Amino acid sequence: MKTAELELNREIMSEAEWLVARKDLLTREKEFTRQRDALSAARRQLPMVKVEKQYVFDGPKGKETLSDLFGGRSQLVVYHFMFGPDWQEGCKSCSYLADHFDGANWHLPPRDVSFVAISRAPLSKLQAYQKRMGWRFKWVSSYGNDFNFDYHVSFTAEDEKKNKAYYNYAESEYINDELPRLSVFYIDDKGDVYHTYSTYARGLDILVGAYNFLDLVPKGRDEDNLDFTMEWLRRHDEY
Repeated sequence: MKTAELELNREIMSEAEWLVARKDLLTREKEFTRQRDALSAARRQLPMVKVEKQYVFDGPKGKETLSDLFGGRSQLVVYHFMFGPDWQEGCKSCSYLADHFDGANWHLPPRDVSFVAISRAPLSKLQAYQKRMGWRFKWVSSYGNDFNFDYHVSFTAEDEKKNKAYYNYAESEYINDELPRLSVFYIDDKGDVYHTYSTYARGLDILVGAYNFLDLVPKGRDEDNLDFTMEWLRRHDEY
């Protein structure tokens, strides 16, 4: 495995001098926090889109509709996990994100939020991989419906042939037959379901607690000299 190398080029100073520099950075950190809070507030004010199409998924206890996935709560977070029908294991980058799901999921239900991962691979493959990884979060298969295609995370052979795909709110070059995304839904008292938010690519960084730790240390993510950012990454049972 190729490893990134970073030469630490940092000034060494006295504790008193360091404290001045640290307080300057603290001012910038607080401003960033205020900007993040404002952005989160704006996100919560986005308009909603009613989901008119009916989707039925294969779940651990049988067939479930999108409404069923709320589990009696009004808010649903969906992670579109890259795992195609013909794949033998889940995407390693999605697996990196998924390692963080169970810890957060202890605390979501008390805040009226359900969480589920959805992939196109058949349920039997999802369950086998989930057992291997030791995850507990709910995971259902969209193999029998158009959910992944409608939400622009699965792509066809025709897309590959044309070398075009609609992803992250823009048409771009075809990358893969499966790509990641997070989507949020709301269900009202009448049972109507609404799509409220989705994010892709670097927008998923916020889910990755390990990256937040790495951003604190001197070498950071240390990915600049790699062929691609997650080249260093392995599934947690492969390090």
